[in-house]
This record gives sequence, structure tokens and C-alpha cells, in this order.
Amino acid sequence: MVFAYQVARPRTNKCATTSGRVAWGKLTLGALLLGATLLLAAACGSSDGPEPASAPPAPTATAEPTAPEPPATAPATPEPTPEPTPAPPTDEPHEPTPAEAAARALSLEDAVGQLLLIGFRGPQLDATTAAELDRIKPGGVILFDYDVPSGGEQPRNIVSPEQLRGLIADLQSQAAIPYFVAVDAEGGFVNRLKERYGFTAVVPSAQTLGQGPVGDTAAAAEALAVQLDDLGINWNLAPVVDVNVHPESPAIGAYERSFSADPIVVVEHAEAFVGALQERRVIPTLKHFPGHGSAVGDTHLGVTDVTDSYAREEELAPYRMMIDGGYDDVVMTAHIVNRNLDASASPATLSSAIMTGLLRDELGFAGVVVSDDMQMGAIVERYRLDQAVIAAVAAGVDVILIANQTGDYDLSQVEAVKQALLDAVASGAISAERVYESVVRIMDLKLEYGIIPSGPS
Repeated sequence: MVFAYQVARPRTNKCATTSGRVAWGKLTLGALLLGATLLLAAACGSSDGPEPASAPPAPTATAEPTAPEPPATAPATPEPTPEPTPAPPTDEPHEPTPAEAAARALSLEDAVGQLLLIGFRGPQLDATTAAELDRIKPGGVILFDYDVPSGGEQPRNIVSPEQLRGLIADLQSQAAIPYFVAVDAEGGFVNRLKERYGFTAVVPSAQTLGQGPVGDTAAAAEALAVQLDDLGINWNLAPVVDVNVHPESPAIGAYERSFSADPIVVVEHAEAFVGALQERRVIPTLKHFPGHGSAVGDTHLGVTDVTDSYAREEELAPYRMMIDGGYDDVVMTAHIVNRNLDASASPATLSSAIMTGLLRDELGFAGVVVSDDMQMGAIVERYRLDQAVIAAVAAGVDVILIANQTGDYDLSQVEAVKQALLDAVASGAISAERVYESVVRIMDLKLEYGIIPSGPS
């Protein structure tokens, strides 16, 4: 089978010899490139790596069910899994790639901010939200049309095409580093850009598309990609590549989110969907790794164990085939538990065995890994949010999604999560190098899709 993906980019090669400078928004990297070069030379000449630029301080909610409140008992504390052994040092310094230069130009505090993809209320960017975003400095935002915590009484982000363009323009104008602007636009039941709001691209469910010719999927995805690009949305959290092992699965099959029970059909349609997004420079996302299609429970609502139902070869096949074909953009995690993949029964998002051992080492994925919403029941039933986020980063997750769509709406908890990550670096629970490893991948993706413009400063 021939795949029409972009050529794989060596995101994990920290010592690749590449020249280039990057400039964006309020920050210019030309003046910082020399310093970044020296830092990278140290990183490639020592297994300990460089010191950070500044020392640290001492469905997604796709189907939109409301997760239960955490239990009154103290949640379990996930044990951060050991980080992979660093590569042996090399003898010669290397000039940093543009993504490395961009990452190393950031203080540790700003680097940690790039790991966060967050949701907020409001169809306009008011002064309060703007100030909160300025404090957090997230890598991106996720937009919704319905506010779950208030049952729809509070306005969210999407009202009409004109309003949405204005909101996104305002967001980007105040961002020091241009944001990822993400949305769930799978089609069918999971679509934030509805016809009744005035949006014109109508995408059927994955199940419907999977029953028809691949050309129909390509055409529907192309129309969607044109619309997303026109609005300023640069990241679509789609397509779903879960194999429809259990058609009644409450989070996947019941919402017609899977293309097929046949992995080959899933790949054919996912390839068409991905290609259309890439053509318009909208980031695609394969989800939910390592596979959610066999689940009899819903991770939005609570712990979901697929140990006995998981079909390993079939459910990994879409990832294996597409990664082998050159796909290296984004993979989203699942919060499922599978004791055959990780005997500790950690959710996949918090599992180094799954995120690093399986996805990166066995399957060879070199792109960005984004978590599903960290406030889902499968996480908050067992862990405190800050503890879970630290464990996810230690396991190999690059971008932490906090949608603010469950429980009480409180954007300040994102600030607490950011501080918890900084404290984890200070305590040695995770290393500064682990943070910058993710930020290099994030910057590489932003450069590849033109979110950060590349070129001379």
C-alpha cells in the first residue's frame, strides 16, 4: 500500500546539523541562535545535557459527557516511570536545528507553558482571560461550542464563522509564541462547527464514510480542511483510527466514530482524511492510542480496562502502517488500562511502557504525543490532576490537554499544573531535558505547519 504522507522529519535527532533561524510574534531568535548553539553543543557532548535557559522556581471531551466528581478518599499518586537512557555523548558540537534553537531560546517556565493545550470560556477574548493566558503562556488552546460545566448556560467559544475568526485573530495577536488552535472536527456526532452556526463543511460520521468509497472521505475532508484553514484553526483532533472491535463501545462505536472493524479500511480512509488536512496545513491527529475500539466502558466517565477485550494486532495496525508510511505529526493517547501492555495497570497516558516503549521504541513514532483530556473520569477518579500530569510527561507525553470541560470551571488550576511541573523539575521527578525534548518536537511541528514562520530574522 502506498501512503501519501509527508516525509518523516528527524524530530528526535537532537544533534542533526541544520542551519536556520526563526522569528515570530514578540520574540526573535536570530540574536539567541548563538547561545542556543552553545547549549546544544553541550547537550551533544555530555550525557547530562545543558542547564535550562533559566533555573526553575524552588472525545478530548468528544462526546461531552460529564465526568463524576473524584472520590473523597485521597487519590493514588502515580509513580513517574523511569526516563529512557540518554544516547551516548558525541565528540563534536553541532549547530542546532531551527526547532532546537526555538526551544532552547525559552526559559524553563516558558518551555513548560508550551506543553499545555487548554480550554477556556468566552466567544470573545476578554481582559480577564487574556491576562490568564498571558500568565500561563500555553502552547495552544482548544475551542468548543458547548460549555459542559454550566450545562450550556455559559457561552463557550464558537458562535458563528465571523465571530470565530475574530476570536482566533485576537488570541494569536496577544500570544508571545503563536498558539496551536485546536478543535474536534471528526464529523458526524463529534463536530464543533455545526451547520446551525453557519458553518458549511458537513462531514458525515467516520462509520458512514468508511462504508463508502475513499474518494468521498477525501472530498469531505478537503472541504473541512478548507474551512478550518479559513477560520485560522491549525490543528484538528482527528481522524479517529480506533478499530471498531466492539460496535457498542460507548465512546467509539456507539457514536459512529470508527471507520471500520477492518484495520485496512481504517487506514485507507484515515490516509485520505490526513492527506486533505496536510494539504491545507492543518495538523491531523491519530487517536486514541493504543486503541479504544474494544472498550466496553467510557474513559470520559471512569476507569476503563480493556485487558480482556483488546485485539492487539488489529488495534495497533493503523498506527503501525501509517507510521511505517511516514506519518509523524500527532498521536493522541487513550486513558484505557491494559495490563497486558503495562502490568502496573496505569492508564496508557501515564504509562512509559506504552507511550515510550510501544509507541516510540517499537512503532518508531517520532512526532508529538498529545494526551486526551486529563480531567476525564479515567484520570481524576484515581489521581490528582497535578500528579497525573507529571506522570504523563515522565511517561513520554509532549502536550497536556486540559479542556476545562468537567467539574467546576477553573482556569487557575492550569496555572497550578504548570507550577507543579516546574516543581517536579526542581525536585528531580522529571528532568529539564525531558521538558525540552518535548518542546523541540512542539516547535518542529509549529515550524512545519507555518504556525511559527521560518526564515531569516
